[in-house]
Amino acid sequence: MSITEALPAAMANPPARADIASNRVVNEALAADKREGLVLAVRARWAALAVIAILIIYVNPHWEMIYYEILLAGFAVIGWLQLRLGRVGRSRPELALLFCDLALMTFTLMAPNPLTDGHWPAAMQYRFDNFPYFFVLLASATLAYHWRTLIAFAVWAAALWLGAMVWAIYQPVPYPELSEGVRVVLADHPRMIPFLDPYFVNVPSRIQEVVILLIVAATLAIAGWRSNRLLLKHAGVERERANLARYFSPNVVDELSSNDEPLKQVRTQNVAVLFADIVGFTAYSDMRSPHQVIATLREFHALMEHEVFRHAGTLDKYLGDGLMATFGTPTTGSSDATNALRCARAMIAAVDRLNVAREARGEVPVHAGFGLHYGDAILGDIGAHRLEFAVIGRTVNIAARLEALTRELAVTLVASDDLIARARSETGGRADDFAGLQPRPATSIRGIAEPLALWTAGPA
Repeated sequence: MSITEALPAAMANPPARADIASNRVVNEALAADKREGLVLAVRARWAALAVIAILIIYVNPHWEMIYYEILLAGFAVIGWLQLRLGRVGRSRPELALLFCDLALMTFTLMAPNPLTDGHWPAAMQYRFDNFPYFFVLLASATLAYHWRTLIAFAVWAAALWLGAMVWAIYQPVPYPELSEGVRVVLADHPRMIPFLDPYFVNVPSRIQEVVILLIVAATLAIAGWRSNRLLLKHAGVERERANLARYFSPNVVDELSSNDEPLKQVRTQNVAVLFADIVGFTAYSDMRSPHQVIATLREFHALMEHEVFRHAGTLDKYLGDGLMATFGTPTTGSSDATNALRCARAMIAAVDRLNVAREARGEVPVHAGFGLHYGDAILGDIGAHRLEFAVIGRTVNIAARLEALTRELAVTLVASDDLIARARSETGGRADDFAGLQPRPATSIRGIAEPLALWTAGPA
């Protein structure tokens, strides 16, 4: 497949297998983000609980504060359970633990301490301005939960706190003389009476606390929604890269992802072209079932594709039982000819290993021919509606002719002198890159006007 055939397939309308891959990429991204958020939230929770535990002892250094230390340990256990049960998507155990968090917080702030000798009236307990502790839970929830869950968190917290307010209002008044005494003392200051009455519940202030919590939670939910959208976009980019990686080597994927220049720009540049083809595959196919033929092709193409990508090449297209690969597309490199030569030799070694495995399975070996050439080629889009990024020209034709020449010369590899000379001049070349290559005199090539000096390797 060519570059522009792959781009629409990978981005605009990916095949079913790509859909599966894209779902996997998105799910993995969401799962990783969820796990990271949970770990951060639980660590933040434990750090906050440690600070609060020390603060409680500092503010009120009495033995009855052990009761609240025990309750703080309950919050720590809930955090641990959230870490164990957290997963992507809707989770009822997670929601149940979140509600337990809020219920325990409400109970901690409203229930009297059983270790103390005397108890404050419920209304007094309610007015101690402990509501900000809910914001500690909200902050950790922001790290761990979906933005919709933050809204549920705020609604549940508001309902529990207002429910506690109703409970405080309807608590019995065991000492009404306290309220009466306040009224007598402050008869000349009636506006102060409610605030000093131990059984007075300041409803407007409590509603104000709830409204502020809802506003903050909504703001954090919007921020979480934006963050989630960015995560999905990032996962989409990774999906596109994964789809592109099915056709191109990693360095080419990086180039396509970062380059703003359109691929359709027509240009001429030097490239190395490799053709590979199974020798005698037509006769092989006539004696095999379709399943055997396809299995052989898949096995062969998988090995060849791996070597193309490993050597920084681009898989231009499959050609039945063969393929065409280019080196130096879409942009030229400093070792394109060397990479092409190394790729061809690695392919030959891969076919040898394949044949060892095939013979062990009782199957006949396969033989392949490889042709290499280096020179000018034309790169650009062709077609009107279904575009194809094509690499065409004399260099491509010569490489195809050289691959076909392997049958006539009874060799495995035929490379032009142009490619070998270029590979020798490139940086990073090694002497063993050219081991086993045998020079041949100028040879006439069908369809090519002038003879070409060649190099060959290996028996067919």
